[in-house]
Amino acid sequence: MSKVYKKVALIGLGLIASSMAKAMKRDGLASEIIGFAKSEETRAIALELEFVDRVESSAAEAVRDADLVVLCVPVGAMSAVAKEIGPVLKAGATLTDVGSVKRSIIELVSPHITEDIHFIPGHPLAGTENSGPRSGFADLFKNRWCILTPLANTDAAALDGLKNLWEGMGANVEEMDPDHHDLVLAVTSHAPHLIAYTMVGVADDLSRVTDNEVVNYSAAGFRDFTRIAASDPTMWRDVFLNNKEATLEILGRFTEELFDLQRAIRRGDGQQLFDYFSRTRAIRRGIIEAGQDTDVPNFGRGDGDGA
Repeated sequence: MSKVYKKVALIGLGLIASSMAKAMKRDGLASEIIGFAKSEETRAIALELEFVDRVESSAAEAVRDADLVVLCVPVGAMSAVAKEIGPVLKAGATLTDVGSVKRSIIELVSPHITEDIHFIPGHPLAGTENSGPRSGFADLFKNRWCILTPLANTDAAALDGLKNLWEGMGANVEEMDPDHHDLVLAVTSHAPHLIAYTMVGVADDLSRVTDNEVVNYSAAGFRDFTRIAASDPTMWRDVFLNNKEATLEILGRFTEELFDLQRAIRRGDGQQLFDYFSRTRAIRRGIIEAGQDTDVPNFGRGDGDGA
């Protein structure tokens, strides 16, 4: 894959940014990668691991003259960062993000950028329960989906360039309307995370089950809940606060289904339970057939793979 951008600025240097940098360096997709993080410790680690060429002590300095700027900060920090970098972004530069919600980010970022900046919101559906600059690895995006939500006036050439970058890093790219993205992710990610947090919290609160029993006798299902619930709390707080409507809609549907299953268990309606579980089992087979997981006892996750 040939070079896509000369200078790339990564604002925020956690799992996604460090993985992007490693993938870009491995495949020669950028000439220079500049990083910025609020934490001096994080900036030092990025230099130590050499996944960036240099770091700056401010976001504004990091984005100066950059051809591509990637916002890899929590949703709650998007507005402040956009306000800082907006006045110094190079005319014609592409600005994107990796946030898990899209409509809210568009509303937070758009007021701070000028018309000569190509703002193309994005969301790579890749990650692990680990966070921070030491967590990244170049294959994180391999055969994962990256959803881009271009705006009505998005420049076609800028969109093609960003697509080429994500495909060069191994991702499959899909375009989607921002509001539809937020509904889809409420189903596939946001509500499941909230349910996982809740189930782990229930186990923690249940005084009749000791901490040792929860840890020692965790069956595969509960282990998966704890893996999901180990995700970065700042990121997920911001996701739920910024995708309220879609998440609440899906949680309402979930509650209705749960009550229906409760009634089936209470009535001893084995046929309803069997039919329901058979239908949902087919969804799992579809995920495996799509190459998004593998049918092995460890749930398809090796040391670096994740939700």
